[in-house]
Amino acid sequence: MNSRQRRGIILLLLSVLCALGAFAGVLSVIGDVNSKVGPEVSAYRLKADVAPYTPLQAGQFEKIEMPERWLSENAVTDLSALTGKIAVTRLKKGSLLQDDMIVKRPALASGEEEIAIMIDAATGVAGKITPGSRVNIFATFAAEGEGTRAQSRIIVSDAKVIDVGKLTALDPSESDNGSTRSRTASQEAVPITFALKTKDAQRVAYAESFAEHVRLALLADGSATTLRPGESTYTLEGDK
Repeated sequence: MNSRQRRGIILLLLSVLCALGAFAGVLSVIGDVNSKVGPEVSAYRLKADVAPYTPLQAGQFEKIEMPERWLSENAVTDLSALTGKIAVTRLKKGSLLQDDMIVKRPALASGEEEIAIMIDAATGVAGKITPGSRVNIFATFAAEGEGTRAQSRIIVSDAKVIDVGKLTALDPSESDNGSTRSRTASQEAVPITFALKTKDAQRVAYAESFAEHVRLALLADGSATTLRPGESTYTLEGDK
């Protein structure tokens, strides 16, 4: 073996050693990254903004993969958690879904039924009524002839709200079937769903059709819910 061949073998060995060193360095970097990042898990990100108290569905989210150690403890990793849930606040596009963003939709108790009516934005408690709220439902009726008086009545006390819909613009030319009301100007209304006993549901349906206005009064937590005699009906003459 001459000197030229020996130099070639030495250079080849050096090249192999350098390659092995580089490979070892890459493995070391990968191992260091894996030790810092850890395994990846599934999480869910909002595709678009979601309004408060809106029922949640799987189609509103996209699945992403991210390192487990970067995911918060209350992150939702299974969309079955959305069943029967609503957004508790406004959810922003791109936010990761977490269990403190959602709450269980109020359920019907035994003997209750759902009834929904449109409440004018101007006569409701705008933005303050949410699922789970308790309200008194007021209806005002015009005098219908001689000897009768216009009156305001609490038709249902301590009504339970189970859903609040989206603000909707109403056609000013529409009028409710059989109602004494007519819409003379553009209005906005919100569909409010209540959980009521059958008799109370009938009262609400009647008032929605025939009352001049239906209004909601939000009750504070711990407020008395039983009306005293004479409290359910008011007339102007009664203040004299």
